[in-house]
Amino acid sequence: MKYLCDSAALIEGKSLGFDVDELKILAVRRAGQVYAYANRCPHRGVALEWRADEFLDASASLIQCATHGALFLIESGECVAGPCEGKSLRAIDCGEDAQGIWINPVEAD
Repeated sequence: MKYLCDSAALIEGKSLGFDVDELKILAVRRAGQVYAYANRCPHRGVALEWRADEFLDASASLIQCATHGALFLIESGECVAGPCEGKSLRAIDCGEDAQGIWINPVEAD
């Protein structure tokens, strides 16, 4: 497991971006649970964020691609609207303990 960040850094309803071993990752906390995905749109292969650490739509209920507006479920990474509908973000196995948020080592695409 690789350390991602302190738990307090990822507050409810917010997202953060990270570079871990040459892989760009986004992490989101929703309903107390942490979700992590490769920061790569399945449609164009581009990074998703609007600005640094901003991956969510205006309601903070969906991950949104800044390039073409595709919307992804936070809980599963599935695209529910946009040109990549039916595809999904690549989930990154993650966990949280008293020391912080961790991810399992992964290879870059």
